[in-house]
Amino acid sequence: MRVEIKRIFRLLDTSKVEFDVNLSCNGCASSVEKVLSRIPGVKIINIDVEKQSVVVESSHPSQRIKEAIESTGKRAVLKGFGTKQIESAVAELKGENGVFGVIRFHQTDKDLCIIDGTIDGLSSGEHGLHIHEYGDLSDGCESIGPHFNPTDSTHGGNEDVIRHYGDLGNIVADSSGRASFRIQDNIIKVYDIIGRSIAVSADKDDLGKVENQLSAIDGNSGKGLAAAIIARSAGLFENPKRICQCDGISIWDESAILSSL
Repeated sequence: MRVEIKRIFRLLDTSKVEFDVNLSCNGCASSVEKVLSRIPGVKIINIDVEKQSVVVESSHPSQRIKEAIESTGKRAVLKGFGTKQIESAVAELKGENGVFGVIRFHQTDKDLCIIDGTIDGLSSGEHGLHIHEYGDLSDGCESIGPHFNPTDSTHGGNEDVIRHYGDLGNIVADSSGRASFRIQDNIIKVYDIIGRSIAVSADKDDLGKVENQLSAIDGNSGKGLAAAIIARSAGLFENPKRICQCDGISIWDESAILSSL
């Protein structure tokens, strides 16, 4: 029985992800297939040269898949995440201090939400990640309100039974300032967080384990560095945008959008 439960959980944890890739021939497709097949836990669903489409099912952060595809010399843009539009959401973070990133939410099951993202411009180390009550960015991180907390609970970690719904724990930035992460959460529901906001904090979240007042409120995670409103996003095969074959530059490229913010 214990083995069966773990097997089912792994199946729920995987998500289908669609990339637009400037594939020009079958050789390009073969190169992409070869590099993806080397990654444990990645299942190739389809590679279509004509549609410039690569679809995989994976439990890895989407950034890892994107980097693997681009190691072949091709450009890759994430177009769809999940299955149906109502099950997916996205937030594009922007901070005045150069912190920026994209976070996606996908409801793979009624009891499991996958939170997949990459944030750049952070100091190396751990940073708290939280969903906040309001989608009001009129004053940046100062106007998004407290953590999303419909049960009026004390602060905790995303694996705690008692916690704010918005408590997602910590993400870890490497020496270059990039944090790529994939969080499993069995409390968050995508339809509950549309229109709210998500923010990354300056400091590590102590997950409510320290004996002081702030620990029970926000885990002593410090000020917000960047925030974004959570909005509905395209699911699989719902985004028509393509990479331009004339110069290999995407007409809709997340990295280009974010670097210009």
